[in-house]
Order: sequence, then C-alpha cells, then structure tokens
Amino acid sequence: MYQNQVVLTRERRRFGRQCMFEDRNELMVSVHPSSRLRLKYIMGNPQTRTMQLSSVMAFSEVETENATFDEHGMFHYEGGWPKEVNINDEEQTLRHRKKVERDDAWGEEVKTLIRSTMNTARQNNAINIYSHFFDDIPPETGRTICMPFVSRTINIIHDMWLPQRHMSIINWMPNNNKQIMTQYSNLYALNNDSRRMVTEDPTNGSTNAFYIWDVKNPIKPLYYYDSMEIVACAKLCPKEENNLAAGTYTGKVCTWDTFDGGMPTNICPMEAAHREMTSSLVWVYSKLNTEFYTASLDGSIKFWDTRDLKMPNNEIFLEPRPQYRQLRQDAHGCTVLEFEYTIPVRFIAGTDMGSIFVGNRKGINPVEMLVGNYQICAGPIRTIHRNPFFVKNFLIVGDWRARIWCEEVKNRPSTMYVKKRSQLMCGAWSTGRASLFVTGDIDGVVDFWDLLLNHNKPIYSINFRTTITGVVFQPGGQHLAISLANGDTHIMNLDEAMKRTTSKEKALMAAMFEREITRSKLLEARVDEIKLRRRTLLMEQEEEEERKSKVAAVEEVVPDLELDPDNPDQFIKMIESDEQFRLALAHFHETLEAVDRKRAAEKKVMERTDFEQFYLDNLAEQAKLEEARKKRAGSITSKEARELRAAKKKAAKAKGKK
Repeated sequence: MYQNQVVLTRERRRFGRQCMFEDRNELMVSVHPSSRLRLKYIMGNPQTRTMQLSSVMAFSEVETENATFDEHGMFHYEGGWPKEVNINDEEQTLRHRKKVERDDAWGEEVKTLIRSTMNTARQNNAINIYSHFFDDIPPETGRTICMPFVSRTINIIHDMWLPQRHMSIINWMPNNNKQIMTQYSNLYALNNDSRRMVTEDPTNGSTNAFYIWDVKNPIKPLYYYDSMEIVACAKLCPKEENNLAAGTYTGKVCTWDTFDGGMPTNICPMEAAHREMTSSLVWVYSKLNTEFYTASLDGSIKFWDTRDLKMPNNEIFLEPRPQYRQLRQDAHGCTVLEFEYTIPVRFIAGTDMGSIFVGNRKGINPVEMLVGNYQICAGPIRTIHRNPFFVKNFLIVGDWRARIWCEEVKNRPSTMYVKKRSQLMCGAWSTGRASLFVTGDIDGVVDFWDLLLNHNKPIYSINFRTTITGVVFQPGGQHLAISLANGDTHIMNLDEAMKRTTSKEKALMAAMFEREITRSKLLEARVDEIKLRRRTLLMEQEEEEERKSKVAAVEEVVPDLELDPDNPDQFIKMIESDEQFRLALAHFHETLEAVDRKRAAEKKVMERTDFEQFYLDNLAEQAKLEEARKKRAGSITSKEARELRAAKKKAAKAKGKK
C-alpha cells in the first residue's frame, strides 16, 4: 500500500505567479448533428456504467504532529495603550478613550470580554484557592501516580527493491541530524534464491546498493552507493563525513566518496582481504581521519588506511593467550568492534565465544596489543556501546542479557544487568538521557530501560513483530532510528522525559556507577582471598604429606650392609626393599622398550647411485617384458627358449656319437 505514492515537483521560480482570467468569445469546435445517426438511435432503460478500467480505490494516512497549547494570564495595571499615547498625560488618555468608545465594535468587544471574565470569576469563587485540600491523604499515595511514556513514528523508510532486503546497519550523518544512512544486504543472492527483484526507480543502483535518506522524504534517497559484491557492514567516519568504508561478505574492504555515490573508489585485492565475512568496521583516531579497523569471523583484526588498500598496515588475531607468533586456529571470531575518540589508545572487540578483548593501539607486537580478555556472555556479543555521559561504562548485549561493564573492573561486569526470555539482538545508550538505554530482541520488541526508575522491567516497550537488527539514537537524543529485518526503518519521536537529563540525574548516575564499581572490586578481592586461602591449604597439605613420607622412610628397617658373598638372595632382597632403586630400574626398562619400538617403526631407506638405479630400472623393465610375453597365447619365456635350445644341442650331440 505504501508504494502507491505520487510526488508532484515544480520549479521554485514557477511559484507565486498570479493567475490571469479573461472572458472572450471564441469558437473552438463546431459539430453539427447528423440525421443518419438519429435514425440509428435506440432508447434504452437507464443504466450505470463505469468509465475507468478498474474500480477507483483511494486511501491515505496522515499522522499530524500534536499541537501543545498553553494558557497564560496577563495583568494590566493601566490597560493596553498604544505606543503614541502617553499614559501619564490625562488629556491624551481621555481623548483616546473617547475615540475608542465611538467605534461601533467597541460594545460587542466589551460584552465578549465581560462574558469570559465572569466565567473565570465564577470558577475562582467556586473554590477557595487559599485553603488546603487533601491534607488528610498520606504523601505515599501520589508517588505511584505518573503519566505513561508515549512515542510516535514520524516516518518509515522502505527499501527501494521488492522483496525487501535484509537491513544490516543504520547510521546518522555526523554533521547533519536530518539525514540517515541505511545499509542493506541482499541475502537472497547470498542464499542462491531465485526470486526476481524489482524496483520502481532503476536509477538508484543495483540490488547491492545502500542509501542516505532525508528523514522527512522517505520516497527518494539523496545518495546511493553501489557495489559488485554483497555489502555486510558500512560506516561513516564521525570526524570526516566525506569518508565511507564498508566490508563485504567475501572479506574485501572498499571505500566511497560520501557526496559522490556510485561505485566504490578503492577496493582491496583478494589476497589482502579477510578469509570470511567482514563482521564489523570502526573508524579510529588519526591526524587525517583515514584509518579504520575491520574484523571478521576468521579471528583477525586488520588495520587499514583509505589512501592505500593494497595491503593492511597491521593484523592481529584474537587469541585468549596471545603469543609473539600467533596461530589462526586458536583465535576467536570477532563480531563487533568499538572505539571512542576521547580514549584514542584503546579499542574493544567482542567475539562469537562471548569474550571481550581490550586492545592497545600503541602496542608493537600481539602480546602488547591485546591487554586482556574477559568472559562476559554465554553467546556471541551483539553490541558494545559506551555511555556518552560516562565513557568508561559500556552496554554489552549478548545472549539473553544486557550487561553494564566498566574498564576498571577486570574479570567481571558490574552487578547491573537486565535479562529477557527472548534473545537480545542489539542495544544502545541514549544520547539525551544519561540513565536510559534501549534493547531490541529477536521477537521484535524494543524495550526502554531507565536505571533511575526500575532495574527489573522496562519503563516502555514497543512491539514491531519482526526481528530488530539495530537501534541508534540521534546525536541530540530527539529521535530513535529502529531497523527491522524485513527492510523497514522506523524514525521514532520520543517522549519529552526521554529526551533530556538534569544535573541531578547525572550526579545520581555517577554515584550509582561508582557504587557498582566498588562493589565489583570488593567481590573480586573476596574471590582472590578465597583462592589464596585454598592455595595455602593445599600447600600445607602437601608439606605435611611430604614430612610424613620422610618420617616413614627413616623408620623403615634398613637392610644389613654386611652381606654373605656366598648367598646372593640377601643382595636381591636388599635391592627389592629399596623403593627408589626399583623405580629407577623400571624406568630404565621402559626406556629400552621405547627405543626398541622406535627402531622397529623406522623405515630404512638405502641411497643408491645413478648407475645402481639405472641397473635396477633395466631389471624392472625386463621383468615387465617377461610378464607381457607370458600373457601372449602360445608364447614362451626367454628362459624356456634357452632350455629348449640346450636340449636340442644335447640331442644333436648324442645322435652324432651314435
């Protein structure tokens, strides 16, 4: 239904022209009646016929903005006088008053004014405004009374292609809050689906294209960016909006000029690309704003510069125990990257194993770059987003929980987290309110959580009935963009209470985060204390067992050293009573058996000279020829031929002697 839209455009210079009408007598067409046609005319019963080829159907929806009206009173001590009348001059005021009273409309205006004034006076007289009402009601009664939160969809952006493609990433333009980028992925082509995709405007690129829209015009995009391959993720540079980078499903990385659009300007070769899909991309701090990182499910993070995409500047693997020589098979697949410009030396990566890796950009080798890794979730990390008011605190969304984590806490997140029965897919902190964050789940429910109001349940929820792929707040916090898996993007106008925060609320949130960090550190210290105590007890038990074994060894009966040379049984008994000697002898026999097994398993290869090899080759060839002769019908071998010749000669000699 939403595709049936008509846009009427007109040049600005055509506006405002006056329409000139005139009356004139001019004969345009003159058709005289025909008597022949009158004879063929047949009178018929009244009939109703439609002239259109199809039935007329018209449907339109308009969601207007709500108008807020306020009533303000005004107290006139001397009434409203014009500027040219001096209220201190009695003659001027008397002259102006007589002039107004002579006007015919003055009487009607006075009647209207008296009528509204009397209504207000009666209302004031009905209630004594100086008396105290409801004093007998306890103060706890009104604490639960609050206005419900409301939000409104101001616009919906649909995909230009049908059937609609999968929505992957949405981004607000850095320097223009009225423009938004929507990045689609053509999963039909990726899954070899034979569906035929159509569009009403073929000038906006192929099925791999993504767009930048004006929030107020969801009909036609401002720019489009096309590619020969399916795009997996795309990001605009926050500091230089002219730079746009993206990663594809084949692992390649490409860049565009934001305000030119079209095909990519640079693309990396296949030998420099990731081995799997590019799962995440993030711009990092640099003097020219040309550097960015990409991550993939193959476990690698590559450092790129838009000026040269032939090879990455560096590459590391997300190994739990980083080494100087890294191995790809030990790395975790990376699902999301995060970087904050106010902390230019740190970056954070989330993996498909639920771990968080903290990286140092100033590191030279992998051991120095990967500062630490912490197990946070039971499933893949979906989102890592910093609080814009408190940048040390993160919102980590994974599996069925959204956790709040801080860099100061090493091994575990803080105790603040929310959970749902449905798997969470995305999340984001509000840019307008310090205590508000949003999560979207796989069932299509968007939940608004406020840490100052409630920790157990959301303060507001919206059900879109399809999987949520991303939620992004406008930089000013006025609007919320929600991307759905079916290709739609909803621009939501939030409640006034969700758009702003006060200094008192910031202080409360700072105290809350500080309290949770202190609690986490105390719990961490308690766990370390328990581990140390357990380790100490184990060491004491081992020392006690060792001491007991030494005492038992001393108490054992030492064999007599004076042996009878004629009695070898005493010598054998002494050897058997020595435990260490028996163990050493058994170890010696095991070593000999292992050497024998190793020698038996070795394959000895004798090196031959060229002449020996030539001789052996000739013998093998003759053997093949002999076998071939045997296979022939009636043929004999060379040996049989020699024996036959020798028998004939012997027979001939015997005959000659006779």
